[in-house]
Amino acid sequence: MFLMKKIYFLCTGNSCRSQMAEGYAKAFLPQNKFEIRSAGVEVHGLNPDAVKVMLEDGIDISQQYSKKIDLGYFKSSDLIITLCGDAKDKCPVISAETQHLHYPLADPGNAVGSYEERLDVFRNIRDKIKKIVLSLE
Repeated sequence: MFLMKKIYFLCTGNSCRSQMAEGYAKAFLPQNKFEIRSAGVEVHGLNPDAVKVMLEDGIDISQQYSKKIDLGYFKSSDLIITLCGDAKDKCPVISAETQHLHYPLADPGNAVGSYEERLDVFRNIRDKIKKIVLSLE
Protein backbone atom coordinates (compact mmCIF):
# COMPACT_ATOMS: atom_id res chain seq x y z
CA MET A 1 0.00 0.00 0.00
CA PHE A 2 1.36 3.43 -0.97
CA LEU A 3 1.18 6.17 1.64
CA MET A 4 1.13 9.80 0.61
CA LYS A 5 4.12 11.82 1.72
CA LYS A 6 3.09 14.66 4.03
CA ILE A 7 4.83 18.00 3.59
CA TYR A 8 4.35 20.90 6.00
CA PHE A 9 5.53 24.43 5.14
CA LEU A 10 5.92 26.69 8.18
CA CYS A 11 6.56 30.39 8.69
CA THR A 12 5.69 32.96 11.34
CA GLY A 13 2.12 33.98 10.50
CA ASN A 14 1.14 31.70 7.60
CA SER A 15 0.36 34.81 5.59
CA CYS A 16 3.00 34.93 2.81
CA ARG A 17 5.95 32.53 2.53
CA SER A 18 4.36 29.26 3.62
CA GLN A 19 1.18 30.12 1.69
CA MET A 20 3.18 30.65 -1.51
CA ALA A 21 5.05 27.40 -0.90
CA GLU A 22 1.79 25.51 -0.38
CA GLY A 23 0.41 26.98 -3.60
CA TYR A 24 3.44 25.96 -5.65
CA ALA A 25 3.64 22.52 -4.08
CA LYS A 26 -0.01 21.82 -4.83
CA ALA A 27 0.54 22.95 -8.42
CA PHE A 28 3.84 21.15 -9.08
CA LEU A 29 3.86 17.99 -6.95
CA PRO A 30 1.60 15.03 -7.84
CA GLN A 31 -1.54 15.29 -5.70
CA ASN A 32 -1.79 11.49 -5.54
CA LYS A 33 1.67 11.24 -3.92
CA PHE A 34 1.82 14.28 -1.64
CA GLU A 35 -0.38 15.86 0.99
CA ILE A 36 0.62 19.48 1.35
CA ARG A 37 -0.25 21.96 4.07
CA SER A 38 1.08 25.18 5.48
CA ALA A 39 0.81 26.84 8.87
CA GLY A 40 2.35 29.41 11.15
CA VAL A 41 3.37 29.71 14.75
CA GLU A 42 0.79 32.54 14.75
CA VAL A 43 -2.17 33.43 12.50
CA HIS A 44 -1.81 36.69 10.56
CA GLY A 45 -4.31 36.21 7.71
CA LEU A 46 -3.54 35.69 4.03
CA ASN A 47 -1.58 38.64 2.65
CA PRO A 48 -3.26 40.06 -0.50
CA ASP A 49 0.14 40.92 -2.00
CA ALA A 50 1.14 37.24 -1.77
CA VAL A 51 -2.08 36.39 -3.64
CA LYS A 52 -1.31 39.05 -6.26
CA VAL A 53 2.27 37.95 -7.03
CA MET A 54 1.29 34.28 -7.12
CA LEU A 55 -1.47 35.07 -9.64
CA GLU A 56 1.18 36.79 -11.77
CA ASP A 57 2.84 33.37 -11.99
CA GLY A 58 -0.42 31.53 -12.70
CA ILE A 59 -1.02 30.14 -9.19
CA ASP A 60 -4.24 31.07 -7.37
CA ILE A 61 -3.89 30.91 -3.58
CA SER A 62 -6.87 33.20 -2.89
CA GLN A 63 -8.89 30.39 -1.29
CA GLN A 64 -6.12 29.45 1.17
CA TYR A 65 -6.30 30.81 4.69
CA SER A 66 -3.95 31.40 7.60
CA LYS A 67 -3.68 28.51 10.09
CA LYS A 68 -1.73 27.72 13.24
CA ILE A 69 0.37 24.56 13.40
CA ASP A 70 -1.76 21.41 13.68
CA LEU A 71 0.21 19.18 16.05
CA GLY A 72 -1.32 15.98 14.67
CA TYR A 73 -0.29 16.81 11.11
CA PHE A 74 3.06 18.15 12.33
CA LYS A 75 3.90 14.91 14.13
CA SER A 76 2.82 12.79 11.15
CA SER A 77 4.67 14.88 8.53
CA ASP A 78 7.44 13.28 6.48
CA LEU A 79 9.02 16.62 5.59
CA ILE A 80 8.84 19.90 7.48
CA ILE A 81 10.13 22.98 5.71
CA THR A 82 10.65 26.10 7.80
CA LEU A 83 10.85 29.28 5.76
CA CYS A 84 12.10 31.65 8.44
CA GLY A 85 14.11 31.64 11.64
CA ASP A 86 11.06 32.48 13.73
CA ALA A 87 9.24 29.32 12.63
CA LYS A 88 12.38 27.22 13.11
CA ASP A 89 12.89 28.60 16.62
CA LYS A 90 9.26 28.49 17.77
CA CYS A 91 7.84 25.37 16.13
CA PRO A 92 7.46 22.24 18.23
CA VAL A 93 10.42 19.87 18.43
CA ILE A 94 10.83 18.01 15.15
CA SER A 95 11.34 14.29 15.65
CA ALA A 96 14.53 12.65 14.41
CA GLU A 97 12.47 10.55 11.97
CA THR A 98 11.10 13.65 10.24
CA GLN A 99 13.12 15.25 7.47
CA HIS A 100 13.57 18.99 8.07
CA LEU A 101 14.73 21.63 5.63
CA HIS A 102 15.27 25.25 6.66
CA TYR A 103 15.34 28.33 4.43
CA PRO A 104 15.80 31.67 6.24
CA LEU A 105 13.70 33.85 3.93
CA ALA A 106 12.84 37.44 4.83
CA ASP A 107 9.17 38.21 5.47
CA PRO A 108 7.96 40.12 2.38
CA GLY A 109 5.12 41.48 4.50
CA ASN A 110 7.71 43.64 6.26
CA ALA A 111 9.00 45.22 3.04
CA VAL A 112 9.21 49.01 2.92
CA GLY A 113 9.17 51.49 0.08
CA SER A 114 6.64 52.29 -2.62
CA TYR A 115 3.92 49.76 -3.41
CA GLU A 116 5.83 48.60 -6.48
CA GLU A 117 9.05 48.24 -4.47
CA ARG A 118 7.22 46.16 -1.87
CA LEU A 119 5.72 43.98 -4.61
CA ASP A 120 9.22 43.43 -5.99
CA VAL A 121 10.24 42.04 -2.58
CA PHE A 122 7.25 39.69 -2.73
CA ARG A 123 8.23 38.61 -6.26
CA ASN A 124 11.82 37.95 -5.17
CA ILE A 125 10.69 35.77 -2.24
CA ARG A 126 8.11 34.06 -4.49
CA ASP A 127 10.81 33.15 -7.00
CA LYS A 128 13.06 31.73 -4.25
CA ILE A 129 10.17 29.66 -2.91
CA LYS A 130 9.37 28.37 -6.40
CA LYS A 131 12.96 27.09 -6.74
CA ILE A 132 12.72 25.41 -3.33
CA VAL A 133 9.49 23.64 -4.24
CA LEU A 134 10.77 22.61 -7.67
CA SER A 135 13.80 21.04 -5.98
CA LEU A 136 11.43 18.69 -4.10
CA GLU A 137 10.27 16.88 -7.23
